[in-house]
Amino acid sequence: MEENGNVVPQEVKGWNWGAFMYNWIWGIANKTYLPLLVLIPIFNIVWIFIIGFKGNEWAWQKGDYKDVETFKAVQKTWNIAGIVSFILSIAGILLYFFFIAAIIAGLANSSYSSYSY
Repeated sequence: MEENGNVVPQEVKGWNWGAFMYNWIWGIANKTYLPLLVLIPIFNIVWIFIIGFKGNEWAWQKGDYKDVETFKAVQKTWNIAGIVSFILSIAGILLYFFFIAAIIAGLANSSYSSYSY
């Protein structure tokens, strides 16, 4: 694929955690504005995966990188931030459900113990 005369090297292609997690912010920072479509409700559920998959290619085409190593160094920062955010999000979701389950279990136990026979 070629845009603005920028052929995408094979080593640039691949998943980008920064683009996936920070979609529209990452898009603005990388001068690629297709990630702004994530602001459309419902559509965004699918679009974040497309951004994660195609983000590196879009950033390479829109960016003014000297070489692949420079590009990878810039995107490595985004990838690290994205994976950390993803892990923290999953941990937060798991803690939330654990907390809700603990509250429900506590309420169930207290309702059983309030009966006197």
